[in-house]
Amino acid sequence: MENYSREMEGKRAHDPLFNIELKKMNKSSQRCVCVPGPVIVGAGPSGLAAAACLKERGVPSIILERSNCIASLWQLKTYDRLRLHLPKQFCELPLMPFPSSFPTYPSKQEFIGYLEDYAKKFDLMPTFSQTVSHAAYDETIGLWRVRSVGLKEETTEYVCRWLIVATGENAEAVLPEIEGMKEFEIGGMIKHTSSYKSGDEFAGKRVLVVGCGNSGMEVCLDLCNFNARPSVVVRDTVHVLPREMLGRSTFGLSMWLLKWLPMRLVDRLLLLMSRLMLGDTARLGLDRPKLGPLELKNLSGKTPVLDVGTLAKIKSGDIKICPSIRRLKRHTVEFVDGRMENFDAIILATGYKSNVPSWLKEREMFSEKDGLPRRPFPNGWKGESGLYAVGFTKRGLLGASMDAKRIAEDIERCWKADAKHLTAFPRSLLPQS
Repeated sequence: MENYSREMEGKRAHDPLFNIELKKMNKSSQRCVCVPGPVIVGAGPSGLAAAACLKERGVPSIILERSNCIASLWQLKTYDRLRLHLPKQFCELPLMPFPSSFPTYPSKQEFIGYLEDYAKKFDLMPTFSQTVSHAAYDETIGLWRVRSVGLKEETTEYVCRWLIVATGENAEAVLPEIEGMKEFEIGGMIKHTSSYKSGDEFAGKRVLVVGCGNSGMEVCLDLCNFNARPSVVVRDTVHVLPREMLGRSTFGLSMWLLKWLPMRLVDRLLLLMSRLMLGDTARLGLDRPKLGPLELKNLSGKTPVLDVGTLAKIKSGDIKICPSIRRLKRHTVEFVDGRMENFDAIILATGYKSNVPSWLKEREMFSEKDGLPRRPFPNGWKGESGLYAVGFTKRGLLGASMDAKRIAEDIERCWKADAKHLTAFPRSLLPQS
């Protein structure tokens, strides 16, 4: 902090352009804050992991979070029965394992408790209710300018050397445009899984779930458990795998096999075991992609569905498979095959997307199309001019932890180099207090 203050004082004393730009910033915003370390945008698991790794290396940071809590996606936008889909050892954040008392697949509340303990352990205190509206690199002063807006529309401009984007792949809900949605809502309900909590409110009702990923499949199972009558729209091919094989998690087994065998051979083994354990899913209307589950995940980021009981409900007829929707009418859904059925509610399990292009004014590192880093894993974590990304690997919490460690190590090198450079100056040349 002391070294950074000296550097800022030096810029004020010897760089007239810096003074001009700083005056502009002070005029255009109510408050200007000079940050000695990185600004981290997002207080989800990725942002917390980055901040903790930096703190462990002696680098301070500021976390800006638009919500009023850490891990807002988990706390505010997930259903009650949610559990981690992967075993806990693949989901822990750097420097702090899960408690040994936790089950293999921690519940939503257990995971939130773990994140809160993580923030306490590393004394991470995000600045809440701060929505970042604009972030850009100012070449004139060689620093990032990050503008945030508070609850009372007050504006703050943060000036920093490093900017870490930790808003993640799931910042905004994807809401598809389906013809007739307004007409259906006259007598029915349409909601995204981000606002779905449990099947309790749908007991006895006919519910159409749009999307057959892990969330869509689990919501269908939850609806069954509350005596609703769910159907699921399957618009594309999908890999459904058992959550566990041979007494081990499917994911853990896959990672172990990949140490010894090529990916395509591991895929063949996984599909063979799935066929033996689950049967031919194509007979149920769940056609598999041509690429194997691991190869598909590696190339496109599309995650296979890990079955937690939904497939048995499909086989028994408690969950029905439907094709794509052509249009909606009042109480009625018309499918592409011409069939029409009545439903009381529609739940959109259509996923999430990045919102980075809406606020980050940078075109080299992040794609404007999908808001994800242009460079594929494992090289998408670092950009130019002190820009970093954490949690955009399409590899879940394990990928976010890898990013956080790399970023902290990279920034620490610059931080120490700056400190060494500043202390090399004769004291007489530095501003005197």
